[in-house]
Parts: sequence; structure tokens; C-alpha cells
Amino acid sequence: MTTGATDPWASGSAYEAYIGRWSRLVAPEFLRWLAVPTGRRWLDVGSGTGVLTASILAGCDPRSVVGIDPSEGFVEHARAVVVDARARFRVATAAETALPDDAVDVVVAGLVLNFVPDAAAALAEAVRVVSPGGMVAGYVWDYADGMQLIRRFWEAAVVFDPKAAALEEGGRFPIAARDPLAAAFTAAGLEAVEVRSIEIATRFADFDDYWTPFLGGTGPAPAYLASLTGPERDDLTERLHASLPTEADGSIPLTARAWAAKAQRPA
Repeated sequence: MTTGATDPWASGSAYEAYIGRWSRLVAPEFLRWLAVPTGRRWLDVGSGTGVLTASILAGCDPRSVVGIDPSEGFVEHARAVVVDARARFRVATAAETALPDDAVDVVVAGLVLNFVPDAAAALAEAVRVVSPGGMVAGYVWDYADGMQLIRRFWEAAVVFDPKAAALEEGGRFPIAARDPLAAAFTAAGLEAVEVRSIEIATRFADFDDYWTPFLGGTGPAPAYLASLTGPERDDLTERLHASLPTEADGSIPLTARAWAAKAQRPA
């Protein structure tokens, strides 16, 4: 996961429990929408734990996939779980991939563009490394409205700590919405820009299944939780538990929406 300075993304296993398991459901739908022909060279920007790379390998029959991420911990995790001769992972950033011009046919970024320090620089780098006529695409969570598991957390936090409103991703990441995402791709000089939503069910077995990943410290909301005192944490836990929809069997049915964009480098 490519990151800004204030967002801790280090532990691959913690990320998998928190967000990775849900990104895994978005990735196949995103790739079906791209409809990239087989045998292409791919770059996965902010490859994180390897979720999107694994989906590319499983469903797109690529010639090769390069995954880059600034987190050494995530790169190590991806190397351990994605075992395929067509894939390789290394440490690099979205704005400085260290690839030559026209090196790949497709550039994708899953749940990344809102976290990079300079999204315009990241998209400019994508345009540089993709071949003429090649595709640049990505998806981001709809933090302001559609990513309910995180939205519910911040709504509960703000009740007892109004300062938490400045930390929640919906306000911090304006690119994570349909029109700003489309505008960013257009501003990068890309053509035939398309944007769509992808919505998945995020059903939790019980409150522990929902809550335990927030204790891992990886991501803005878990980092905020770690900063609280014991009584503050207990207060937030109780408020959140009471606010979540719960079925008779104890399960918690939520949904998560991502905005996806795709475009072409001019030929």
C-alpha cells in the first residue's frame, strides 16, 4: 500500500484482516471490467499484500506482473504468498517506479491513489511507464459514504472526540469519489476516461470479527484507536457495538463501495 506520512501501513497480516480480505472481493470485478487481453505486461502500483497481483495472475493470463510498494513489510508478505514465476515485487513508490519509459502495457493501482502524497505525480509516472495506447486504471474506497466498516467507526469516534473528524478518510481524501477521480485521470492527459462503482457485501460473523482487525494498528482508524486511553477505547467500543446492525445470529451485514477508473494513454 502506497502511503502518506501519517498513515501506518507496515504489517501485511494486520492489513489482510482489516482491509485485504475485502479488497480481495473487489479485485476480480475490477479486472473483469478492464477486460485486458492476455499476454500483457502489468504494473501493480502499491501492491501491498499482493491481493490485486494474485487476481491478475489468476484471471488475466499476464505475460508478467511487477508489484511495487514502499513498505518492506508488505513486499516481503507479497513475495511469500504470491508464488508465480511471472510476478516479482520490489520496494518503490508510485511517483518513482524506477521502470523505463513504455515498460508495461497496463498500470493498475488498488486502494492506493488516495494515500500517495501526490496523486498527480503518481498518475504522471503511470503515463510515462505505460506503452502508447496502454491502460491506466485504479480503484479507491468511497470513504465518505460507501465504505461502511470504516464509516461506522469514525461516526462513533466523533461522538466523544470531535477532533477525530479531522482524521477520518472521507474528509481527508477528496479523490475518493466519482468526479474527482475522473478529473484526476483526465488531468494526467489520459483519454477515454470511465468511472464506475463496485459494491460488495462485507458480512462479519460477529462483533469480534468486525472489531479485532481495528486492534492491529495498520491504517488510519486502527492507529487512532491505538492512541486512545483504556477508558476512551472502552467507550468507543461500546458506542460502536451499539450502533452496528446485528442479525439474530449475531452477524453484522455491511457493504463497501469502491470507485474505479480506467483510461488510455494517447497512442
